[in-house]
Amino acid sequence: MGKLVSLENYLADWSGDDQDRAAIVKTILSVVGASTTLANLIARGPLAGPLAQIVGENADGDAQKELDIVANELFIEALSNAPVAVIGSEENETALTLNRDAALAVAIDPLDGSSNIETNVSVGTIFSVLPARDAAGGAIASPILQPGVKQLAAGFVIYGPQTALVLTVRQGTCIFTLDPESSQYMLTGKDVRIPAGKQEYAINASNYRHWEEPLRAYIDDCISDDLASHGGKFNMRWVASLVAEAYRIMVRGGVFLYPRDDRPGYQNGRLRLLYEANPIALLIEEAGGMATDGTRNILDIEPSDLHERVPLIFGSSEIVDRVADYHTNRNSMISRSPLFARRGLFRG
Repeated sequence: MGKLVSLENYLADWSGDDQDRAAIVKTILSVVGASTTLANLIARGPLAGPLAQIVGENADGDAQKELDIVANELFIEALSNAPVAVIGSEENETALTLNRDAALAVAIDPLDGSSNIETNVSVGTIFSVLPARDAAGGAIASPILQPGVKQLAAGFVIYGPQTALVLTVRQGTCIFTLDPESSQYMLTGKDVRIPAGKQEYAINASNYRHWEEPLRAYIDDCISDDLASHGGKFNMRWVASLVAEAYRIMVRGGVFLYPRDDRPGYQNGRLRLLYEANPIALLIEEAGGMATDGTRNILDIEPSDLHERVPLIFGSSEIVDRVADYHTNRNSMISRSPLFARRGLFRG
């Protein structure tokens, strides 16, 4: 392997003398600096104390663990020294004002997958950088509540066997790996492209009975022995950690599905639009993939609330497009009815 490029140098080359880009760089590096502290804490596990202990509920009613609180405080403190006017966090009921006259806003999930802390499964941090001022320099009234297409940068950190940063500044998606010896993120994947042709899907199949018919039809066909009609044999994966699922798809391809269903609290999906779906969707699209709610492009959705939830389907473009076809094309449903194809393993 040749000489590696550090995250700092990569961003310096990208920003040059552009002051607007320099503000984005400072914000990204603030998030990254806090992430190295968090990575060290996570690596210590129970040696660092009762990090998995439930201490309450967040603003949206989800269980809040000790490490959720610690992570949130770390990132708020780090971003208070960055050119960030407003931060919207999963752990706070409303957006917080940091530096009122600053140019940027940040939406962040400080510790995604915290339900997995005690099981030693990968967790992560997901963030989105948005403009807080318009082209004329005026303040945007609700900078956090912008569609994902307005994002200036996005990324996630995965705390796993390696700690890695997946980042886009709207010039492709790159992967940086944290060197534990130098505490620097080094470029290990430039202009990442999601591989096509991987017949692999990730979904929580235990909720099959609650899904809408188009989604059940798609999964039925994935597990059907009628391989020709669906492009080949599929394998299923389910880590139940969004950052782990997204990282695998970046490296290996396939599709991730977290649909809406008929359970209370899941009718509009479960993942949050602003600080989970939007940044993941931008990273996926910049890597040549697609991200939808089943029919709509995630990045086009106009948000109305900081903690708004959406269904999320992302991955290789050809697979995500096929899933959308099940939702919108009646012919897809007709062609796989029992009169034309075998029933799936879950269906009577």
